[in-house]
Amino acid sequence: MKTIIAACSQNLSGSRASIQTALHTLLAAPWPSQRDVRSWLQLLSVLQWVLSFLLLGTVSLLLLIYLVFTSFWPISALYLAWVIFDWDTPEKGGRRLPCLRQWPVWRHFRDYFPVKLVKTHDLSPSHNYIIGSHPHGILCVGAFCNFVTGSTGFGEMFPGIRPSLTTLAGNFRLPVFREYLMSGGLCPVTRRAIGYLLSKNGTGNAVAIVIGGAAESLSCRPGVTTLILKNRKGFVRMALQHGAYLVPSFSFGENDLFRQVVFEEGSWMRSIQQRFQKMMGFAPCVFYGRGLTSVRSRGFLPYARPITTVVGEPVTVPKIEDPSCEMVDMYHEMYVRSLLKLFNENKTKYGLSETDELHIL
Repeated sequence: MKTIIAACSQNLSGSRASIQTALHTLLAAPWPSQRDVRSWLQLLSVLQWVLSFLLLGTVSLLLLIYLVFTSFWPISALYLAWVIFDWDTPEKGGRRLPCLRQWPVWRHFRDYFPVKLVKTHDLSPSHNYIIGSHPHGILCVGAFCNFVTGSTGFGEMFPGIRPSLTTLAGNFRLPVFREYLMSGGLCPVTRRAIGYLLSKNGTGNAVAIVIGGAAESLSCRPGVTTLILKNRKGFVRMALQHGAYLVPSFSFGENDLFRQVVFEEGSWMRSIQQRFQKMMGFAPCVFYGRGLTSVRSRGFLPYARPITTVVGEPVTVPKIEDPSCEMVDMYHEMYVRSLLKLFNENKTKYGLSETDELHIL
C-alpha cells in the first residue's frame, strides 16, 4: 500500500512539474507584437474582400439552387419572390447602408496597401458630378476603397457629396451579392441607373465610372499606363444631358497590385478574351498576386503596393438635353486634357518618372 501511495505521489509530482514546465515555456515564448496583429488583420480584411467579389455571388446562387431540392426549398422561393419584388431597386439609387461603409474592417483594408485620397479642388454640393476613375486595373481597388468605403475620408474632404461607384449590371442579378453591392452604394453602369442619380436624387451626387472597363483590364500590368478612353464618350453625353460636371481621377499604383499574363493583339488567347468580354461584360484575365502565407508565394491576393487616388479639377458642363456629336467631342477633348494635366502634374509625386507618359487608346 505504501508503495502504491509513493508511486502516485511521484506521478503527481512529475505531472505538476510537467505542467509548470509547459506554462513556463508558454510564457517565455514571444507573443505577437501589435505590428504583427495589424498585419494579420489587414491581410484578413483583403482576403474577405477578394473572396466576396470573386465567390459570394456564385456560391450564393449555387446554394439557393441546392436548397430547391431539399426540405429548405421555401428559403429559395422566398428569396426569389423578394428579388422579383426588388428588381428595379439597383436602377433607382440602390439601398446603401452607412454602417457598412464605415465598417472598421475597411480601415485595415486601406492600410494594407495603403490607399490614399488626394483632393486638388472643391466639389460644390449644389452640382452633380461624373467622376472618371482611371485606370481599371484588375479589381479596381482604388475606386472601391475611395468611393465605396469611408476609410480614406471622402466625406470629410468633399462635404455634402454622396459618391456612388458603378459596376457591371450583371452583378446585380446574383443573389445576396446584389444586396452586398447596394449596401455599399454601388449601382449598375447603365443609363437608367446613372440618370436616376443625376436627375431624381437632388444635387451633391458624384457617380464614379471606371471608364476603361473590362477592355482596359486586359492590358493591365506594372509600369504600363494605357487607358481605353478615345472612343468612350457615352459618359460625356450623359454629363451633358444632365448638366453634371466631369471630374477626372487617377489612381497611381493601381496597375502594380497584380502580375498578369498579357496576350498580344491578334493571338488566339487574346481573341478568346475579347469575345468573352463582349458576351459576358467582363474579361477573363490570367493574373496572380501573393499567397496567403507568404509574400513570396503566388496566390490571388493583391501585393501590398501604395495606391494614391488624385481627384482633379471639375470640367464645367452645361445642360443640353440632346447634345450634338460635335458638342460631345468638344467636352470629351476637354476632359482628356484635364486628365492628362492631372497625370503629368502628379506622376513624379507618386512613383512614376518624369519620362512616363499616359497613353490613351
